[in-house]
Parts: sequence; C-alpha cells; structure tokens
Amino acid sequence: MRALQLVAAGTPLRLREVALPPLAPNDVVVDVAAAGICRSDVHYRRGFPAVGPLPLALGHEVAGVVSATGEQVADLEPGQRVCIHYQVGCGECSYCRRGFEQFCAEGKMIGNGRDGGYAEQIVVPARNAIPVPASVSLDHAAVMMCSSATSLHALRKGRLAAGETVAVFGAGGLGMSAIQLAFLEGASRVLAVDVNVAKLRQAERFGAEAIPASDDAVAEILDKGGVDVALDLVGSADVMRDCLDVLAPMGRAVAVGLTADEMAVGPYTDLVSGESELIGTSDHLASEIHELLEYAATGGLLLDEILTETIPLEEAAVNAALDELERFGATLRTVIHPS
Repeated sequence: MRALQLVAAGTPLRLREVALPPLAPNDVVVDVAAAGICRSDVHYRRGFPAVGPLPLALGHEVAGVVSATGEQVADLEPGQRVCIHYQVGCGECSYCRRGFEQFCAEGKMIGNGRDGGYAEQIVVPARNAIPVPASVSLDHAAVMMCSSATSLHALRKGRLAAGETVAVFGAGGLGMSAIQLAFLEGASRVLAVDVNVAKLRQAERFGAEAIPASDDAVAEILDKGGVDVALDLVGSADVMRDCLDVLAPMGRAVAVGLTADEMAVGPYTDLVSGESELIGTSDHLASEIHELLEYAATGGLLLDEILTETIPLEEAAVNAALDELERFGATLRTVIHPS
C-alpha cells in the first residue's frame, strides 16, 4: 500500500510503498477514507518532539471503513464506518483500565510511535476503532479525533463551569472546536485571540468575541474582566504567559500546544495572589470521543467551516499543507483522501 512517511526529521514526507502490518486476533484493518493534518504533524516533521522509529507514516486524525477483522473481534465487522482513538495502550495497566491510555508505559500514539493514517490502510486494536453515526461524515469524524477531542479534554481539565468565561488563544482547527465546545459546555462568553483576521472572522461566526493578537491583547481582555479559563492552543511560552495574565481570580490557564520553550512563573504573583492554576493537558480520553460524536450527530458541533481543504495522498500536496500550517496561514483543517 502507499503511505506518506517521515524518513528523517527536518525533511519533507515521502510517498513510499509499504507492507501492511500483520493482523493480530484483536485487530482490525481500516481503509483510510480521511486523515486530518494537525499542527502537531508540523512539529513531528521538524523534529520536536521526536517521533519514531523512522520511517513512520504520520497522521493521527483518522477515519475510514473496516475492511478486515482479527479472529477474536466480535463487535466490529467489515463495512463499518469508524474513527480511530489514536492512543493505543496495552489495555491492561492501571492507566488503561481507568481510561488514561495516554499514560500507558507500553502505549504508542498512531502517527507518533506507530504508523498513522497518512496511508491507504491502517491496523489498530479493535477497541481503538469507534463506530461513526450515519449522520456524521468521515471527514468530520477524522478531524474530531484530535482538534475537537483535545479541545474538549482541555476544557474539562480547566474545569469549565456553566456561566464562566473562556479565552481561546489560537483560532485554528483546535480553536474553532474549542469555541463551539465551550459554549456547548455552558460558557457565557468566549474570547478568541489570533494573528489571522480571517480566522477571527470565523470565530465571530461561532459566537466568540475577536481579539487581535497584539501587545494590547492582555489589557483588552482584562478590561473585559479577565476570564475563568484560558487555553494556549498555539504552543508558545509567550502565549502561555498571556493565558496566566488574563485570568480573573481563581482562574485556570491550560497548556495544550507543543513547544520546547520555557517560561518563568512567580509562585506568589502568578498563582498564590489570585488562587490561579496552571494546568497541563495531554491528548484526550476515548470516552470523550463518544460525547463528541453525539455533539456532532445532533448538530451542536459544526465542522463544515473548519474543514477548509481536501487533498490527495501525494507528497507535494501534503507537504505544502504542512508548510502552510507552519506559517500560521489561514487554513483551518485540511483532510487527506487517500483514495
């Protein structure tokens, strides 16, 4: 089969012919119908955080159709439409049993520690393949596997309560889901901060108040009373600093984006004086995917305007899409159609 692989960090992805891994008794083969391109893939291609072993097919936002099942798989069958929970845990350790596969010592993320969905097919444990409701497109289901799921988990980690306010720093693919999900989870007000005017206009269409990213953004948000929850979806020490600075008393700043940068935190000035919290969030939970699919199936989570481009499984097209993300361009979410 064809797969787009990262062969060496810092180099473009390469389209290669590869063999499909053997099918274990509890595995399924999924013919990939849609694979979303995430900003994390930009980081992986660049080399931080390191992924592998290389060569490796990237892609952790994946949806498709089951084409084969292992002999012990009883709850899935060929022809079923599924999306893939990208954290593949051992299924037996205390973290897996509690639903926190991202902390499994033996776990591997697809498109990071094991081959992902930038390919015509993918093999995963059946427990990672989640049926997609008929009313939800596979393109949308793929995008939800990271951009929506990670946003929901970040809001949950931030303990967003009904009536509270939210600042979303970074109005890209994750940000557009975060805005909608914040309202669905009960937020009374959402502020969207970004450098891109087109993204801010889209954020406004989802009900957010647009705040152009500038040296005055923090002061503007504080003039509005600050916020209860602030999300850094960019992955920047400067942005994380802004998240802390815009908090109202007892506010929670949630780090989501990937960065190697470091920042200084004043225990008293940043945390103690306002009873503020700085919270890390890692990926999401399989249980949250079921909630997202329900939101999408009932029309609460709208992804048509987030999915801005579809492209083929070709070197030039996919590398160009990654380049556009690296430049913080106007594209929100691009989906690869391997077929």
